[in-house]
Amino acid sequence: MRLIRPVLGGIGAAALVVTLVLVGQLDTLEFWALSRLYELRGPVAPTAPIVIVTIDESSINEIGKWPFPRAVHGELIQKIAEGGPLAIGVDVIFEGPSPRGDDDDLVLSESIALAGNVVLGALMTVDYQGFYKREVLSLPNPTVRAGAVAVAPINLLTDTDGQVRRTLFDVLLGDEPVPAFDAELYRLAAKNGLPVQPLPKGEGVHINFRGEPRTYPWVAFYRVLRGEIPAEEFRGKIVLIGPTSEALHDVFSTPFAPRGDMPGIEIHANALDTYVTGNPIRPAPRGLAIAIAIVAGLVGAGVVVRLHALRGFLVTVLAWTVMGAVIFALFYMANVWVQGMAGTLGLVLGYGATTLEQYIREQREKRRLSQFFSPDVLAHVVRARGSLGSHRRLVTVLFSDVRGFTTMSERLEPEQVAEILQEYLTEMTDIVFRYNGTVDKYIGDCVMALYNAPFDDPEHAANAVRTGLEFQKRTLEVSKKWEAKLNVKIRNGVGINTGDAVVGTMGSRQRLEYTAIGDTINLGARLESITKDYGASIIISETTYALVTGQFVTRELGAVTVKGKTQPVKIYAVVEEDSRRHPRAPLETSATLAARDGDGDVVVRVINVSEGGLAVAGVPDDWKPGTTMTLRCDGGGLPKPIQADGTLVWRREGSAGIAFTAIAADAAAAVAEYVAARVR
Repeated sequence: MRLIRPVLGGIGAAALVVTLVLVGQLDTLEFWALSRLYELRGPVAPTAPIVIVTIDESSINEIGKWPFPRAVHGELIQKIAEGGPLAIGVDVIFEGPSPRGDDDDLVLSESIALAGNVVLGALMTVDYQGFYKREVLSLPNPTVRAGAVAVAPINLLTDTDGQVRRTLFDVLLGDEPVPAFDAELYRLAAKNGLPVQPLPKGEGVHINFRGEPRTYPWVAFYRVLRGEIPAEEFRGKIVLIGPTSEALHDVFSTPFAPRGDMPGIEIHANALDTYVTGNPIRPAPRGLAIAIAIVAGLVGAGVVVRLHALRGFLVTVLAWTVMGAVIFALFYMANVWVQGMAGTLGLVLGYGATTLEQYIREQREKRRLSQFFSPDVLAHVVRARGSLGSHRRLVTVLFSDVRGFTTMSERLEPEQVAEILQEYLTEMTDIVFRYNGTVDKYIGDCVMALYNAPFDDPEHAANAVRTGLEFQKRTLEVSKKWEAKLNVKIRNGVGINTGDAVVGTMGSRQRLEYTAIGDTINLGARLESITKDYGASIIISETTYALVTGQFVTRELGAVTVKGKTQPVKIYAVVEEDSRRHPRAPLETSATLAARDGDGDVVVRVINVSEGGLAVAGVPDDWKPGTTMTLRCDGGGLPKPIQADGTLVWRREGSAGIAFTAIAADAAAAVAEYVAARVR
């Protein structure tokens, strides 16, 4: 079921298309596609020796009002017969006696008999009278048809879209089959020596149309009658006589005449040519269209599952192009018509349904996972699908907790606590996302964040420390609001550790969460819990320290045995760069600096001092942030000289900031006294 579920859209699409094929709802689309195949193939030269004698506008103007006297038709047949044609087919119904008298019929009958190779047309009509269906075959009158080789129905078969594409060998009169006009002419021409291919088995064939009207030679009725066309032009040919004037309403729609302007007599010519050459359009079995639809539906779904929507669309278009090329090649080279619209629809619906299902699922996943990941990471996670499976990887974990949250909760109303917590957690989450972190979970007021998961981040340890530093600054800003509003001070502590952990989607069958487990995670939580014991806002482990050495101002706190660990762990405090939590006071004096990896002392001018460090001017240009040093500063009103270790943490224009990383207790007290006396 897990393998089937991703392509359920394709299966559904295939099932729908198969149903439509079976009930014939795609026939109109398939006919449209067949007409496009004819257009792409283009016209081809006729093969059978066929000439059409046209009853056109010019002939009506020259001879007189239609219908012509039957004796005139007899004269035409006599002139054609003198040339020695293989067969003559007349697509005119001489029904009933001639209004010009019996002699008119008799002249035509004698000409037909003398020619000896004339097939006359008849017309099958159906008359619906309530529940009764009456079928009538309208025949030429007995005198006219007496000398004909055959009398056959000229009816043309139209498809549901109104186009003529097929022809029948026999027309049913009730239950009795009557040989059709084109079949009778085919047999007569073959009998008279025309090389022909045998008719295929079945009721009929799809006509292999050669082209537009006038693909076969047209000769005007009146020109033959006047002798302008030599009789030799008809020797060894099948001659078809019929109306081509649109005024006589014997025109139809075909693949090469979609506007409905192909005369019926030319359609008979195309049908005869198809019979003679034995190359009808052969429809592939409907089962093949069904199979293509099934495969196409699954392919359309599979490419989305495998390649996602955009690349899947390109592959879908490529698959459709290949399918279309194969279908056209079969039509062009083998006269085989494969119904490709079922496959096209299957491909489109399979792709579309699966894309829609994937979109809905991704939106649902985004809503569920948005609490863990930043929008950029979330987009990758949802597209990656399956990347959240649990596995072992190197991660940096950050825990942050609000100091004194329990005491604060006791003082305030639950609604106030909830409001403070919502604002605080929202701000902290934005910071985690900003530094490519993943929010693993909230535990009350605690935030647990992961770095280097679910995707690789070479800067994961540094980004975690940057998050911790940003936490301190942003917490102070949030605190100002609530201090003024509710007299509530908010501070937090941060613990950071780096190591291997098992990361991914874990939990019960009822509920899964994206999280990490392992000793690395436990140690990170322990480090956060001891920040208040060391008076440090951020404590990192030695594994994290090894990855960020020189990037931040740190202070070694020594080794500590945390709860749950038997071996002591070396820990470090991260000092906030340019922190404004310590009030500053102007100090006009000098300081002597000695870089640990440099030569000689440097004397700089002190700008101001705080309990956290000095702002100075005159630091050498080659001293970069992270440079460690020892310093001595006295005078300027200081009650006691300052001797301390420090790190250069920032440079701006001509000034720089030095943070104390280690300072003697009496010096720290002197600084505090000096600042307190000058800052109110």
